[in-house]
Amino acid sequence: MTDQSAENPVLIARRPSRLKEIWQGNIGYSFRRNPVAIVSLAVFVIITALALLAPVLAPFDPYDPASIDIMNSEYPPAWVDGSLPGFWLGTDDQGRDLWSTILYGTRLSLMIGLCAVVVQAFLGISIGLISGYVGGRTDSILMRLADIQLSFSTLMVAIIFLALTQALFGSEVFAQYAVFFLIAVIGVAEWPQYARTVRATVLAEKKKEYVDSVRVLGFGPGRIMVRHILPNSLSPIFVISTVQVANAIISEASLSFLGLGMPPSQPSLGSLISAGFDYILSGSWWITVIPGVVLVVLVLVINLLGDWVRDVLNPKLYKG
Repeated sequence: MTDQSAENPVLIARRPSRLKEIWQGNIGYSFRRNPVAIVSLAVFVIITALALLAPVLAPFDPYDPASIDIMNSEYPPAWVDGSLPGFWLGTDDQGRDLWSTILYGTRLSLMIGLCAVVVQAFLGISIGLISGYVGGRTDSILMRLADIQLSFSTLMVAIIFLALTQALFGSEVFAQYAVFFLIAVIGVAEWPQYARTVRATVLAEKKKEYVDSVRVLGFGPGRIMVRHILPNSLSPIFVISTVQVANAIISEASLSFLGLGMPPSQPSLGSLISAGFDYILSGSWWITVIPGVVLVVLVLVINLLGDWVRDVLNPKLYKG
């Protein structure tokens, strides 16, 4: 006993950290051998870091009317003739520095995408757990609701909801709370993706012996679902979440392009593309093209990371 007690602290001290275990395990090994995943993660980290550091890196504040001069509107990037010094990516139709506006817009698009996925995951996981564990009539009702939800596209639901919101509350109130409206509608429109996946996992897990064991110990359904079944359902949830972040960013950009998203005074990537679309034929292509390239690259690297996560977490697809 004394020897074991003396050795335990040494063993604990030698035990690698959780991050080191992951890096040395199958996930880290697969990541190191996948150049597409490495490049995608590097690009995503760079874009995210630039967006988060927008107040520090941006030379101008696009939210501050005092820093905007309408006389500086539609100046081209630095590599095009007629550019204005100090605006290396040019300016938009309002005279805002496009580099600064893209940094702030990317931060806003990422925030909306991540928060919308949190709403989706909370609703979908909760409904999926209850549906799969309880079963019976409850399962049938919840899955029929999911079927009805899936019969409408995300954009259709969002367009109807946001149009009614603008009509009920007015443009000023909508512009003030547009971020919250977008997060809510994108989150509510996509919860069935999570619910169906979690339900299928719960149906398989609740028949296993460890669930019967915790029932015998007297644990309630809530604890069984959250503490025991849910941790075994995390792999597909991670995969869905990665893809859904990209989908949420695209949905926000599409709604902003249609005039139902972020107002011009609160630039996102979608609102920037929308604002510049009216000027693209007149020669001011950079207002739409540059934010569009940033949006495409951001969504592409997130989808590539999602494909890698899916392959690693699925034993049937993972090849080592």
